[in-house]
Amino acid sequence: MNKYKLTQYVREKALSLGFNACGFSKAGRLETEERRLREWLNQGRHGTMNWMENHFDKRVDPTKLVPGAESVVSVIGSYYHPNHKRQQQKTSKPKIAKYAQGRDYHKVYKGKLKKLFKETETFLGSELNGRVFVDSAPVLDKAWAVRAGLGWMGKNSNILNKNIGSFFFIGEMITDAEFNYDHPVTDHCGSCTRCIDACPTNAIYEPYRVDSNKCISYLTIELKEQIPEKHRNDLGEWMYGCDICQDVCPWNRDAQYTQMKDLSPRDKILDHDINFWEELDNDLYDELFEGSAIRRAKFEKYKDNVAAVAENINQR
Repeated sequence: MNKYKLTQYVREKALSLGFNACGFSKAGRLETEERRLREWLNQGRHGTMNWMENHFDKRVDPTKLVPGAESVVSVIGSYYHPNHKRQQQKTSKPKIAKYAQGRDYHKVYKGKLKKLFKETETFLGSELNGRVFVDSAPVLDKAWAVRAGLGWMGKNSNILNKNIGSFFFIGEMITDAEFNYDHPVTDHCGSCTRCIDACPTNAIYEPYRVDSNKCISYLTIELKEQIPEKHRNDLGEWMYGCDICQDVCPWNRDAQYTQMKDLSPRDKILDHDINFWEELDNDLYDELFEGSAIRRAKFEKYKDNVAAVAENINQR
C-alpha cells in the first residue's frame, strides 16, 4: 500500500468523522517525556493519582502497549460550543468545566475511532493490527499530539493549536501500519504568562509544569477526599473542573466550535443557581449526569464541591 495514499485517506476520513485534525508519528520510546514524567512523579506532583505510576514502560513506549506497533495516529476534536462564550461572561453562577457539559467524551471518541480503525482496515484490504485509545490507558496523549504536529505544549501544560485553540480532546490509533509522518510545530506562547498569572492556586508552578495537588480540576474531580480548607475559597464558582487557564489564553479567542453534536452542552445542567445544586439528591444527580464524564466524581464528592462553592458565593 502506498503510504502517501493511506495517510491522506486516514486524515480525510478522520475529518469527515468530526475530528478537527489528524496527525501521524512513528511509534517508539518517548525518552525526553520519560525523564520529565519520572521527575514529576518522584516529586509527588500527581497527588493521589497513583495509577499514573503504573505500567510506566507501556506509558512511555507504545510498542510495549501494542506489540508490533509502527505508528501512532493522533486525532483532536473540539468540544467548544457557542454557548460557552456566553457562559464565560457570567461570574456569579456555579460552573462546570466546558468539556464535561456534554456526553462523556470517552464514549463519543471511542465510537468514532473504532469506525476510523475499521475504515482504515477496509482501505488497506488486509487485517490491521492495533488498538484505539481515549484517555483510558497508559498513553501519553499530549506527547503524541505534539509529535504529530497537532499543536505545541502550552505553559499551562495543555496542547495549543493556532487554528483550533485548546478546547479539544485527544485520541489515538496505535497500529502496525506505516504512514508518512508529521513533524512537531514550534512553540507560540512567547513571553505570555496569562495562564500562570490567572491560576488562583498557583498550580502552574513554572512554565509547562502543573502541580496537581493545587489544580482546581484535580481538587474537584480526582481528589477523593474532601477539598483541603486552604483551597476551598480558591475554587470560586467551580463545582467540577476548571477552565481558567484556557479562558485567558489568547489562542482561544477564536477557538473552533465542535463538529460533534453529542459534545454540545446539555441544557438541563446549565444556568442553575447554587440553591438548586445544594438541594441535589442522589437520584437527580444520576438523572442529570447520565452518560456524562461528571460521573467520575461520585455523588458525595460532588456535594462537597458544591458546599465549597456555596460558601464562596454566599460570602459575597
